[in-house]
Amino acid sequence: MSTTQSERLRELLEPLVTSQGLDLEEIAVDSVGRKRVLRVVVDSDSGADLDAIADVSRALSAKLDETNAMGDDAYDLEVGTPGAERPLTEHRHFVRATDRLVKFQLTEGGELVARILTVDDEGLDVEVPGVKGRKATHRRLAFPEIDKARVQVEFNRKDKKDKKEEEEA
Repeated sequence: MSTTQSERLRELLEPLVTSQGLDLEEIAVDSVGRKRVLRVVVDSDSGADLDAIADVSRALSAKLDETNAMGDDAYDLEVGTPGAERPLTEHRHFVRATDRLVKFQLTEGGELVARILTVDDEGLDVEVPGVKGRKATHRRLAFPEIDKARVQVEFNRKDKKDKKEEEEA
């Protein structure tokens, strides 16, 4: 997809997505066999539930049909969220990932897996899990120190409520 088409689609669709209380994270047009697929990724600070996705999908579909922005050829519209292991590229992504485990690729080289505790305009405060029974340590990461960051899926993590119940027992 050409940059100009991407920019035109973003300019056309972003106000609709924003009016639904969501952020437009990504737009991509892919060819799948003989079909074209327009993938639109949306998110919000509180997440996007299925009803919100359905509402924005209907609004985008109507706008695309009205403006003929995708041309006369058939295409499929897919609207979804970034997914569990999303890359963190914007300040709002880091804020939304607070209390999540993240794998950081550092600009100085190396990587760090840590939980985001707080986010401000300059960077993050993170907790690096302890290894082999050692206590977790806290570290400050400035945004310029971060080359890439991606949320990690945790299957066995106990939430704060579970930990509190264990401590009381």
